[in-house]
Amino acid sequence: MKSKNILFLSNGHGEDTHNCQIIKAFTKISPDTKLSAMPIVGAGNSYQNLGISFIGPTANMPSGGFFYLNPLFLLKDVGQGLISLTWQQLQAVWKFAKNCDLIMATGDIVVAAIAYSTKVPYVVFLSADSSYYEGKINLGLILPKLLNSSRCLKVFARDNFTATDLRKQGIKKAEFVGTPVMDNLATTGKSLQLKPGLFTIGILPGSRLPEAGRNLSLLLKLVKEVVKVMGENVCQFRAATVPILMSELEALAISEGWEYRAGKLIFFTQESNIEVICYEDAFADILQESNLIIGMAGTAIEQAVGLGKPVITIPGEGPSFTYRFAEAQTRLLGCSIQVIGKQPANNFILEEAAQKVKETLADREYLKICLDNGLERMGKPGASQKIADYLVKYLSYQE
Repeated sequence: MKSKNILFLSNGHGEDTHNCQIIKAFTKISPDTKLSAMPIVGAGNSYQNLGISFIGPTANMPSGGFFYLNPLFLLKDVGQGLISLTWQQLQAVWKFAKNCDLIMATGDIVVAAIAYSTKVPYVVFLSADSSYYEGKINLGLILPKLLNSSRCLKVFARDNFTATDLRKQGIKKAEFVGTPVMDNLATTGKSLQLKPGLFTIGILPGSRLPEAGRNLSLLLKLVKEVVKVMGENVCQFRAATVPILMSELEALAISEGWEYRAGKLIFFTQESNIEVICYEDAFADILQESNLIIGMAGTAIEQAVGLGKPVITIPGEGPSFTYRFAEAQTRLLGCSIQVIGKQPANNFILEEAAQKVKETLADREYLKICLDNGLERMGKPGASQKIADYLVKYLSYQE
């Protein structure tokens, strides 16, 4: 019997992560199916970590895929060969589609359009669109055609509110089964060196360099302000970083007046020392153990909210985590996120954010609300398995 081929399309780091969770679930129930990927944005590191092969070229662009936040970012991308890269990717998809049985497209109208153009049956996870942004999705003229095509088998929405809205607007095949990224948050059992009786604050600086480094510098300033407001020996700080950022911690520490000691960033004060312990392999553990998150990230903050954690964010310089992005994130994820400031964080904004950390940790009623809000916005775990089951079921009917 001929082996089946599935192509996973995605256009963003978060979208790659969603697809990879689906792939993990899929391979457990259908290990003989050939899986390939075409990340339209970025290098597709998540796929590479799973050993999934690419069918075309990939590249990191200056905007990191966030050129919609600033027209200048798009110009930089074009200057770095975006148009040529996209054309090569499209050609690769069309060539591969000749022997492809199914396409799993995760993202927005871009990947839905690419999937439609192949004439191959496809499933869409509309991860980048939510009715929470404006109260109702503006589908425009093209997206309904893509989603209502007979070759579009199913539309998975990113939340139940959106699925209901899509069905009201005529996308009857829309359904919400949860969010795949909520399926990779099981703790590893790694020791975080936590002291009992202290609040644990998780730090999420993002994953794209050099922006993640700038974000971490800002968040370290915020840590110092939090200690000023909360007092000594009240909070402990754990940062979830990517490996490439870990390799730059020593230089970052020196530039910020901290000392670096084997994963620990230490700031010496007259009273006592402030310590931030960084891990590159304990993301889920840090999220699970944290009482509150301070962060400047995308998907990672979505996951924190899904776990019911309160999140304090401060705008950065970008290109991705700016005030515009952070404000949109609050509409998407609701009351669990509090954005402090409308410009790249200065001393006044940092002081205000630190005060908000103190107020939030003392507000038990609000902390309970965050638990309910996280479940509403991100859903229960298990989405990856449900989507994978749907893909396998379709392929089995084609044999």
